[in-house]
Amino acid sequence: ARTWGEVKEFTYEPKPHWDLATDLGILDFERAGKVTGSRFVFYKGAGARLERALISFMLDLHTDEHGYEEVLPPYMVNRASMTGTGQLPKFEEDAFRIESEDYFLIPTAEVPVTNMHRDEILNKEQLPIRYAAFSSCFRSEAGSAGRDTRGLIRQHQFNKVELVKFVKPEDSYEELEKLTNDAERVLQLLELPYRVMSMCTGDLGFTAAKKYDIEVWIPSYGTYREISSCSNFEAFQARRANIRFRREPNGKPEHVHTLNGSGLAIGRTVAAILENYQQEDGTIIIPEVLRPYMGGKTVIK
Repeated sequence: ARTWGEVKEFTYEPKPHWDLATDLGILDFERAGKVTGSRFVFYKGAGARLERALISFMLDLHTDEHGYEEVLPPYMVNRASMTGTGQLPKFEEDAFRIESEDYFLIPTAEVPVTNMHRDEILNKEQLPIRYAAFSSCFRSEAGSAGRDTRGLIRQHQFNKVELVKFVKPEDSYEELEKLTNDAERVLQLLELPYRVMSMCTGDLGFTAAKKYDIEVWIPSYGTYREISSCSNFEAFQARRANIRFRREPNGKPEHVHTLNGSGLAIGRTVAAILENYQQEDGTIIIPEVLRPYMGGKTVIK
Protein backbone atom coordinates (compact mmCIF):
# COMPACT_ATOMS: atom_id res chain seq x y z
CA ALA A 1 0.00 0.00 0.00
CA ARG A 2 2.77 2.46 0.95
CA THR A 3 6.38 2.79 2.09
CA TRP A 4 7.85 5.32 4.53
CA GLY A 5 11.42 6.34 5.35
CA GLU A 6 14.82 5.71 3.81
CA VAL A 7 16.46 2.33 4.25
CA LYS A 8 19.95 3.04 5.62
CA GLU A 9 22.87 2.02 3.41
CA PHE A 10 25.57 0.54 5.63
CA THR A 11 29.22 0.96 4.62
CA TYR A 12 29.97 -2.12 6.76
CA GLU A 13 28.24 -5.43 7.46
CA PRO A 14 25.38 -4.64 9.89
CA LYS A 15 25.17 -7.02 12.85
CA PRO A 16 21.98 -8.80 13.88
CA HIS A 17 20.39 -7.37 17.03
CA TRP A 18 21.12 -10.48 19.12
CA ASP A 19 24.87 -10.08 18.53
CA LEU A 20 24.79 -6.32 19.12
CA ALA A 21 22.79 -6.74 22.35
CA THR A 22 24.86 -9.63 23.66
CA ASP A 23 28.10 -7.69 23.07
CA LEU A 24 26.62 -4.66 24.88
CA GLY A 25 25.36 -6.84 27.73
CA ILE A 26 21.78 -5.55 27.39
CA LEU A 27 20.03 -8.79 26.39
CA ASP A 28 20.82 -12.24 27.81
CA PHE A 29 19.29 -15.11 25.85
CA GLU A 30 21.64 -17.73 27.25
CA ARG A 31 20.71 -17.26 30.90
CA ALA A 32 17.01 -17.04 30.02
CA GLY A 33 17.48 -20.40 28.32
CA LYS A 34 18.90 -21.79 31.56
CA VAL A 35 16.19 -20.25 33.75
CA THR A 36 13.24 -21.10 31.49
CA GLY A 37 14.01 -22.43 27.99
CA SER A 38 14.34 -21.31 24.39
CA ARG A 39 12.57 -18.18 23.10
CA PHE A 40 12.91 -16.27 26.39
CA VAL A 41 15.18 -13.35 27.26
CA PHE A 42 16.49 -11.25 30.13
CA TYR A 43 16.61 -7.52 29.39
CA LYS A 44 19.38 -5.85 31.41
CA GLY A 45 20.62 -2.31 32.07
CA ALA A 46 20.05 -0.04 29.07
CA GLY A 47 18.13 -2.87 27.37
CA ALA A 48 15.52 -2.97 30.14
CA ARG A 49 15.42 0.81 30.18
CA LEU A 50 14.89 0.91 26.39
CA GLU A 51 11.96 -1.53 26.64
CA ARG A 52 10.41 0.56 29.43
CA ALA A 53 11.03 3.78 27.49
CA LEU A 54 9.21 2.39 24.44
CA ILE A 55 6.21 1.27 26.51
CA SER A 56 5.86 4.73 28.10
CA PHE A 57 6.46 6.55 24.82
CA MET A 58 3.81 4.52 22.97
CA LEU A 59 1.20 4.80 25.73
CA ASP A 60 1.80 8.55 26.08
CA LEU A 61 1.46 9.04 22.32
CA HIS A 62 -1.78 7.05 22.01
CA THR A 63 -3.42 8.50 25.12
CA ASP A 64 -2.24 12.13 24.91
CA GLU A 65 -2.32 12.62 21.13
CA HIS A 66 -4.50 9.91 19.58
CA GLY A 67 -7.38 9.93 22.08
CA TYR A 68 -7.24 6.39 23.50
CA GLU A 69 -8.04 5.48 27.10
CA GLU A 70 -5.27 3.51 28.81
CA VAL A 71 -6.08 0.02 30.11
CA LEU A 72 -3.91 -2.45 32.04
CA PRO A 73 -5.73 -5.79 31.66
CA PRO A 74 -5.50 -9.20 33.38
CA TYR A 75 -2.89 -11.48 31.77
CA MET A 76 -5.12 -14.55 32.18
CA VAL A 77 -8.58 -14.98 30.70
CA ASN A 78 -11.25 -17.67 30.74
CA ARG A 79 -12.32 -19.86 27.84
CA ALA A 80 -15.34 -17.69 26.98
CA SER A 81 -13.03 -14.70 26.42
CA MET A 82 -10.70 -16.65 24.13
CA THR A 83 -13.75 -17.84 22.18
CA GLY A 84 -15.26 -14.35 21.98
CA THR A 85 -12.30 -12.86 20.12
CA GLY A 86 -11.85 -15.94 17.89
CA GLN A 87 -8.66 -17.46 19.37
CA LEU A 88 -10.65 -20.58 20.32
CA PRO A 89 -11.42 -23.15 19.23
CA LYS A 90 -9.21 -22.72 16.16
CA PHE A 91 -5.90 -21.65 17.72
CA GLU A 92 -5.91 -23.53 21.03
CA GLU A 93 -2.53 -25.15 20.30
CA ASP A 94 -0.95 -21.67 20.10
CA ALA A 95 -2.11 -20.75 23.60
CA PHE A 96 -0.64 -21.48 27.03
CA ARG A 97 -3.36 -22.97 29.24
CA ILE A 98 -3.50 -23.14 33.02
CA GLU A 99 -5.09 -26.53 33.47
CA SER A 100 -6.28 -26.25 37.07
CA GLU A 101 -8.52 -23.26 36.26
CA ASP A 102 -9.08 -23.61 32.49
CA TYR A 103 -7.59 -20.13 32.17
CA PHE A 104 -5.37 -19.07 29.27
CA LEU A 105 -2.35 -16.76 29.30
CA ILE A 106 -3.28 -13.98 26.88
CA PRO A 107 -1.68 -14.12 23.40
CA THR A 108 -2.51 -10.40 23.00
CA ALA A 109 -4.30 -7.70 25.03
CA GLU A 110 -6.97 -7.80 22.31
CA VAL A 111 -8.52 -10.75 24.19
CA PRO A 112 -9.17 -9.23 27.64
CA VAL A 113 -9.82 -5.72 26.30
CA THR A 114 -12.37 -6.72 23.64
CA ASN A 115 -14.10 -8.97 26.18
CA MET A 116 -14.45 -6.09 28.66
CA HIS A 117 -17.73 -5.36 26.90
CA ARG A 118 -18.81 -8.98 26.29
CA ASP A 119 -22.57 -9.44 26.84
CA GLU A 120 -23.12 -5.70 27.11
CA ILE A 121 -25.44 -3.30 25.32
CA LEU A 122 -23.74 0.08 24.89
CA ASN A 123 -25.51 3.28 23.94
CA LYS A 124 -24.49 5.15 20.84
CA GLU A 125 -23.14 8.11 22.86
CA GLN A 126 -20.42 5.80 24.24
CA LEU A 127 -19.11 5.03 20.74
CA PRO A 128 -16.46 5.06 19.50
CA ILE A 129 -14.63 3.50 22.47
CA ARG A 130 -10.85 3.48 21.99
CA TYR A 131 -8.51 1.66 24.36
CA ALA A 132 -4.70 1.49 24.43
CA ALA A 133 -3.53 -1.48 26.49
CA PHE A 134 -0.03 -2.48 27.48
CA SER A 135 0.46 -6.15 28.34
CA SER A 136 2.84 -9.03 28.18
CA CYS A 137 1.73 -11.61 25.61
CA PHE A 138 2.29 -15.37 25.69
CA ARG A 139 2.41 -17.61 22.63
CA SER A 140 3.47 -21.22 22.21
CA GLU A 141 4.43 -20.54 18.54
CA ALA A 142 3.52 -24.16 17.85
CA GLY A 143 3.73 -23.76 14.08
CA SER A 144 7.00 -21.83 14.07
CA ALA A 145 9.63 -24.39 15.04
CA GLY A 146 12.92 -23.43 13.42
CA ARG A 147 11.76 -19.94 12.39
CA ASP A 148 13.37 -16.88 13.95
CA THR A 149 14.97 -19.02 16.64
CA ARG A 150 17.46 -16.26 17.49
CA GLY A 151 16.74 -12.80 18.79
CA LEU A 152 13.56 -10.97 19.74
CA ILE A 153 11.42 -11.54 16.66
CA ARG A 154 9.57 -14.63 17.92
CA GLN A 155 9.49 -15.07 21.71
CA HIS A 156 7.14 -17.08 23.93
CA GLN A 157 6.69 -13.98 26.11
CA PHE A 158 6.83 -10.44 24.74
CA ASN A 159 5.42 -7.00 25.50
CA LYS A 160 3.00 -5.11 23.30
CA VAL A 161 0.87 -1.98 23.29
CA GLU A 162 -2.46 -2.92 21.70
CA LEU A 163 -5.09 -0.56 20.27
CA VAL A 164 -8.72 -1.74 20.47
CA LYS A 165 -11.84 0.04 19.19
CA PHE A 166 -15.61 -0.47 19.45
CA VAL A 167 -17.40 1.57 16.78
CA LYS A 168 -20.68 1.97 14.90
CA PRO A 169 -20.78 -0.25 11.78
CA GLU A 170 -20.83 2.68 9.35
CA ASP A 171 -17.63 4.09 10.89
CA SER A 172 -15.46 0.97 11.03
CA TYR A 173 -13.53 1.36 7.77
CA GLU A 174 -12.67 4.99 8.49
CA GLU A 175 -11.62 3.95 12.01
CA LEU A 176 -9.35 1.24 10.54
CA GLU A 177 -7.49 3.88 8.52
CA LYS A 178 -7.07 6.02 11.66
CA LEU A 179 -5.93 3.03 13.73
CA THR A 180 -3.32 2.11 11.12
CA ASN A 181 -2.10 5.72 10.99
CA ASP A 182 -1.83 5.77 14.80
CA ALA A 183 0.42 2.68 14.71
CA GLU A 184 2.47 4.12 11.82
CA ARG A 185 3.02 7.33 13.78
CA VAL A 186 5.08 5.40 16.34
CA LEU A 187 7.51 4.27 13.63
CA GLN A 188 7.62 7.73 12.05
CA LEU A 189 8.56 9.36 15.36
CA LEU A 190 11.20 6.66 15.94
CA GLU A 191 12.39 7.28 12.34
CA LEU A 192 12.29 3.58 11.46
CA PRO A 193 11.65 2.74 7.78
CA TYR A 194 8.53 0.64 7.20
CA ARG A 195 5.93 -0.37 4.67
CA VAL A 196 2.19 -0.99 4.93
CA MET A 197 0.71 -4.04 3.22
CA SER A 198 -3.00 -4.37 2.49
CA MET A 199 -3.73 -8.06 3.07
CA CYS A 200 -5.72 -10.03 0.52
CA THR A 201 -8.48 -12.43 1.53
CA GLY A 202 -6.24 -15.50 1.70
CA ASP A 203 -4.05 -13.93 4.39
CA LEU A 204 -6.85 -12.49 6.52
CA GLY A 205 -7.48 -15.32 8.94
CA PHE A 206 -11.09 -16.26 9.56
CA THR A 207 -11.83 -13.35 11.92
CA ALA A 208 -10.94 -10.17 10.01
CA ALA A 209 -12.79 -8.43 7.18
CA LYS A 210 -9.89 -6.13 6.27
CA LYS A 211 -6.35 -6.01 7.54
CA TYR A 212 -3.17 -3.98 7.11
CA ASP A 213 0.22 -5.32 8.11
CA ILE A 214 2.88 -2.78 9.03
CA GLU A 215 6.38 -4.15 8.44
CA VAL A 216 9.56 -2.54 9.74
CA TRP A 217 12.94 -2.76 7.99
CA ILE A 218 15.35 -5.16 9.75
CA PRO A 219 18.85 -4.80 8.19
CA SER A 220 20.18 -8.22 9.26
CA TYR A 221 17.25 -9.93 7.52
CA GLY A 222 17.60 -7.60 4.53
CA THR A 223 13.82 -7.37 4.51
CA TYR A 224 10.75 -5.92 6.21
CA ARG A 225 9.24 -7.85 9.14
CA GLU A 226 5.74 -7.50 10.57
CA ILE A 227 5.57 -5.22 13.62
CA SER A 228 1.84 -4.52 13.63
CA SER A 229 -1.32 -5.98 12.22
CA CYS A 230 -4.38 -3.68 12.10
CA SER A 231 -7.74 -5.33 11.51
CA ASN A 232 -11.40 -4.50 11.11
CA PHE A 233 -13.41 -7.49 12.34
CA GLU A 234 -16.73 -5.86 11.45
CA ALA A 235 -19.31 -7.75 13.58
CA PHE A 236 -17.43 -11.08 13.75
CA GLN A 237 -16.15 -10.72 17.32
CA ALA A 238 -19.19 -8.72 18.41
CA ARG A 239 -21.48 -11.58 17.38
CA ARG A 240 -19.35 -14.17 19.18
CA ALA A 241 -18.94 -12.02 22.30
CA ASN A 242 -22.45 -10.52 22.13
CA ILE A 243 -21.36 -6.86 22.14
CA ARG A 244 -24.19 -4.60 21.00
CA PHE A 245 -25.34 -0.99 21.03
CA ARG A 246 -28.60 0.93 20.72
CA ARG A 247 -29.02 3.91 18.41
CA GLU A 248 -32.15 5.05 20.32
CA PRO A 249 -32.95 4.54 24.04
CA ASN A 250 -35.53 1.82 23.31
CA GLY A 251 -34.17 0.85 19.90
CA LYS A 252 -33.31 -2.65 18.72
CA PRO A 253 -29.74 -3.57 19.74
CA GLU A 254 -27.24 -3.95 16.86
CA HIS A 255 -23.78 -5.44 16.93
CA VAL A 256 -20.88 -3.00 17.15
CA HIS A 257 -17.85 -3.38 14.90
CA THR A 258 -14.54 -4.12 16.63
CA LEU A 259 -11.03 -3.27 15.46
CA ASN A 260 -7.59 -3.75 16.85
CA GLY A 261 -3.93 -3.40 15.99
CA SER A 262 -0.56 -3.41 17.67
CA GLY A 263 0.78 0.00 18.42
CA LEU A 264 3.42 -1.65 18.57
CA ALA A 265 5.02 -4.95 19.53
CA ILE A 266 7.82 -3.76 21.84
CA GLY A 267 10.43 -6.50 21.38
CA ARG A 268 10.38 -6.20 17.60
CA THR A 269 10.67 -2.42 17.97
CA VAL A 270 13.75 -2.91 20.17
CA ALA A 271 15.21 -5.23 17.50
CA ALA A 272 14.52 -2.63 14.79
CA ILE A 273 16.11 0.17 16.83
CA LEU A 274 19.23 -1.85 17.68
CA GLU A 275 19.77 -2.81 14.04
CA ASN A 276 18.83 0.45 12.30
CA TYR A 277 20.62 2.70 14.79
CA GLN A 278 23.78 0.60 15.17
CA GLN A 279 27.17 2.26 14.64
CA GLU A 280 30.27 0.60 13.24
CA ASP A 281 31.80 0.32 16.73
CA GLY A 282 28.77 -1.66 17.98
CA THR A 283 27.19 1.21 19.93
CA ILE A 284 23.55 2.20 19.42
CA ILE A 285 22.31 5.76 18.90
CA ILE A 286 19.11 6.26 20.93
CA PRO A 287 16.24 7.66 18.79
CA GLU A 288 15.71 11.31 19.67
CA VAL A 289 12.10 10.90 20.76
CA LEU A 290 13.12 8.28 23.37
CA ARG A 291 15.92 10.28 24.99
CA PRO A 292 13.68 11.98 27.58
CA TYR A 293 12.58 8.46 28.65
CA MET A 294 16.20 7.27 28.80
CA GLY A 295 17.36 9.86 31.32
CA GLY A 296 18.74 12.05 28.54
CA LYS A 297 21.17 9.40 27.27
CA THR A 298 22.00 9.58 23.56
CA VAL A 299 24.00 6.36 23.07
CA ILE A 300 23.93 2.79 24.37
CA LYS A 301 27.52 1.67 24.72
